[in-house]
Parts: sequence; structure tokens; C-alpha cells
Amino acid sequence: MTRVTVWHDGNCPLCRREIAWMRRLDRRGRIDFVDATGPIACPIDRAALLARFHAMEDGRMLSGAAAFAAMWRAIPLLRPVGLLARYRPVLFLMERAYVHFLKNRPRLQRWLAGREARS
Repeated sequence: MTRVTVWHDGNCPLCRREIAWMRRLDRRGRIDFVDATGPIACPIDRAALLARFHAMEDGRMLSGAAAFAAMWRAIPLLRPVGLLARYRPVLFLMERAYVHFLKNRPRLQRWLAGREARS
């Protein structure tokens, strides 16, 4: 099975929760999770890396819904959804949903940061 590298925004409370969940599901250790806010060499511009979700699968850099699908393919429980995303119409719909999410991400981050601060 292919290894996948995932870059995430370690300063984003929403991203931290998502990555923590994916780490728990990645019981076979097939995903390398990299905090793109840390002192790392970035494969692309750091701002671009943080603006959208990125993953590398089979030497190909992917972003957005395609990157999520690559990550899901590496996790047995989510693999069927990741494989389904290989069909263009499905990936198209997933990408549209992801772009909609990105528009609302700042508001969700503020809300989640506020909840964490109150905890």
C-alpha cells in the first residue's frame, strides 16, 4: 500500500482535530503527518500549502478534495470513500463542497478556538 504525506495547519484548531482523528484511524502508520507551520522545508510555497489541504501520493502533490481522498485511501475504514473519489464526477462534487468549506473555515476556526479557550 502507498504511503501518503499530509501537510496540515498546526495553528488551526479545526485542522488539529481533524488530524488527531486521522492519526487515530491510521493504525497501520501509512500516513506521514507534517505540520506546515513548523520549521520544515515546504515542497511548495508555505502560504499555498496552508491555504488548502495538501497531500503527496505516489510522488504527486494533490490539494483540496483530491488530497483528502488520497489520505482516506491510506486508511482502511475510509478507503472506499477515497476510491470513489477517483471518479471525476464524485471528485468534482467533493471539490465543490471543499471550496464551500474553505469560505466558511475562518468563522469555524474562530468558533472552535473560542470553545477551546473556554474549556
